[in-house]
Amino acid sequence: MPIYAYRCTSCGFEKEHLQKMSDAPLTDCPECGKGTYAKQLTAAGFQLKGSGWYATDFKGGSTTTTAAKKADSAGGNSSGGDAPCGGGCACH
Repeated sequence: MPIYAYRCTSCGFEKEHLQKMSDAPLTDCPECGKGTYAKQLTAAGFQLKGSGWYATDFKGGSTTTTAAKKADSAGGNSSGGDAPCGGGCACH
């Protein structure tokens, strides 16, 4: 079951709720009781790591990604250096 983040627009109360996808959205704030409790838009809670299908399939037979080739040819640091993500992501 997914976890949804909610926020009350009246009092600012925030909380995450575990709900089924088929459940109706919550509307009443558990803190102030008003009907201004709304679901927030949040980022997905998963990351693709390791040598899964996204790293091996759809690459056209090359072992180096296009972004890494561009970074290397532009003098970018593909080893990560002092990047907060370690340099192993698509932003480097």
